[in-house]
Amino acid sequence: MKIFNTLTMHKEEFVPIEPGKVRMYVCGPTVYNLIHIGNARPMIVFDTVRRYLEHKGYEVNYVSNFTDVDDKIIKAAIEEGVSADVISQRYIAECKKDMEGMNVRPATTHPLATQEIGGMIDMISDLIEKGHAYEKNGTVYFRTRSFPGYGKLSGKNLDDLRSGFRDLKVSGEDEKEDPLDFVLWKPKKEGEPSWPSPWSDGRPGWHIECSVMSKKYLGESIDIHAGGEDLVFPHHENEIAQSESCSGHIFANYWMHNAFLNIDNRKMSKSLGNFFTVRDISEKYDLQVLRIFMLSAHYRSPLNFSADLMEAAGNSLERIRRAADRLSDLAASAAVTDLQPAENEILAEVKAHVDRFDEKMDDDANTADALSVIFDLVRYANTNVTETASKALAQGTLDVLTMLCDILGIIALPEKEIPDAGIEALIEERQAARKARNFARADEIRDQLKAMGIELMDTKQGVKWSRK
Repeated sequence: MKIFNTLTMHKEEFVPIEPGKVRMYVCGPTVYNLIHIGNARPMIVFDTVRRYLEHKGYEVNYVSNFTDVDDKIIKAAIEEGVSADVISQRYIAECKKDMEGMNVRPATTHPLATQEIGGMIDMISDLIEKGHAYEKNGTVYFRTRSFPGYGKLSGKNLDDLRSGFRDLKVSGEDEKEDPLDFVLWKPKKEGEPSWPSPWSDGRPGWHIECSVMSKKYLGESIDIHAGGEDLVFPHHENEIAQSESCSGHIFANYWMHNAFLNIDNRKMSKSLGNFFTVRDISEKYDLQVLRIFMLSAHYRSPLNFSADLMEAAGNSLERIRRAADRLSDLAASAAVTDLQPAENEILAEVKAHVDRFDEKMDDDANTADALSVIFDLVRYANTNVTETASKALAQGTLDVLTMLCDILGIIALPEKEIPDAGIEALIEERQAARKARNFARADEIRDQLKAMGIELMDTKQGVKWSRK
């Protein structure tokens, strides 16, 4: 498998530090509100990378944090008159609901910044002792020029940054030895949550949080560090500086970054009125549709969200599910159990799609092309796996289709809820009306069921139904 490494700007063969195991860290959201669809892209993309690595036989230790102390969280808490912890815990719970809706699997560990303060104090103390950090009036700064490799991820030059340092200003600018130095620890302000430290009662800077959580749960050196491209600088650049200054080892061997998500060709912004949360989207679409949409472009390509593209993704999901449903019915009703001689070639071609899928995913997790392989399989199955197919062929084809979909986190055969007696009675009444050629009543019942969120499909195997 080849991965485009932001650190080298080249595709590189993936070789893990420890054979058969992958240590992967993905920066998670700051939990002060419902997550938006921009947050959803890295969640879906890197969940898919994880799934594919597991498909290839790796044991993946996948860590993704929640930033649960931050200026935005504190602001929301003050506005509501509650503690910051109330805000963060509320939106962690809401985030997990949305992740479940998008079929994003829970991380091996979801660390919380506030539970790792002791480790942050230890790392900051170590950096001070090694000459990479210093304290001024209760604030601790990282001495950026003490790390010779600063800028190696983003390609930024320290001298160029120095001339435009206004973009990096924080409170306490005059205290810094160098305008480019960044905060590791800040004293508390009135009404803010704080923790005791050797320098002041206060809280950590954002960058040190991820360095500490990655080190604790994955070790000093990891295989893959990932996130949105907006994190390359300064967040990930600063993580490298802190971590490598502290350990003396390479922090991460491969850096993966997804590109931005735009809305109707414009940057998502509340001021433009085009800001959508995942919860907003779930009110109109199955979140599996959002997942297919996110995977329909290569993760390093900018992605444009629009109603037309979401409709297309919905149609794609429907094609997959109809094919899977059909194969399931064929397997259940097959007259012949064992694979027939004439079917050997068909099943071999079905299984060949797995190699084609792997080839696409091995090329820097190209989910767009991998999806194309799934649709090729759907077309092939619809044409070649017919009503005369053996159970072995129908089930074998279904198994391949559902496996490939699962790697992408697509649920090809969703579990149907058991209808209550009233719904079953209406379906039976409709069937009786049709037999009596009372089509007006049959259509009336269909419309009634539709209003209840029940969709009927008349097939050769009888009436099938699904909840919207």
